[in-house]
Amino acid sequence: MPEVDATPALSAAARFGPYFVWEPYDGGNSWRPYTDLVKPEVVAERVEVARGVLVRMSGLRRDDIEERVVASITFLGLASRLLSPVLGAAVAGGAVPVPDPAKLWWRPVEGGPIPFAQRGLTAVEGAGALTLALVEPVLEVFRRRFALSPKVLWGNVASALGGAAAMTGRPESAAIVGETLGLPQLRGMATWDGRRLVRRNCCLYYRIPGGGTCGDCVLRGGSRRGTSSGAL
Repeated sequence: MPEVDATPALSAAARFGPYFVWEPYDGGNSWRPYTDLVKPEVVAERVEVARGVLVRMSGLRRDDIEERVVASITFLGLASRLLSPVLGAAVAGGAVPVPDPAKLWWRPVEGGPIPFAQRGLTAVEGAGALTLALVEPVLEVFRRRFALSPKVLWGNVASALGGAAAMTGRPESAAIVGETLGLPQLRGMATWDGRRLVRRNCCLYYRIPGGGTCGDCVLRGGSRRGTSSGAL
């Protein structure tokens, strides 16, 4: 199938909100290449920044917030930023961006959605299962660096997909997310009825004192109820 310029579809995706934005790359010095996110020292840096933010927001001591927990929710935020624009482009723009690490950049920030930028990305018209090519290398470095369970991390990917589908508010998202959850890496990570996703594992956010549980958490049937969202 012929490829087209991804910019129009990505511009359409941006209407869904900040998690769906990949802005045009302007060559500024503050941007770092996507490939930095598969370096252990860089993800450790991002986790330490997030841990500091949680300490300031919660008033807890640093030792009260486990590094592995912060790593899990930091990865959840990154997964959301790598998948939401692709889903949004498919739904609103009718084209799925083709992943190319050499054409994607990010900017470090302390909190909120990490800015991403792209230049020269192409897209394939139509919609189907989303590619995990950008998420999987980042997941692997988090898994190795922080000794996190693959089930927790792939559950975070499933959670990112369910959250993105909900934010679009578009019925077309249901089929795309359903197909993507059928990929081998994501099979069995969550249940999805086309409207609501329920994980079969947990992002570990509940382990932060007072953190509660996220809306799609497997633990919400138990005593640890809350309304928190784990993505930073």
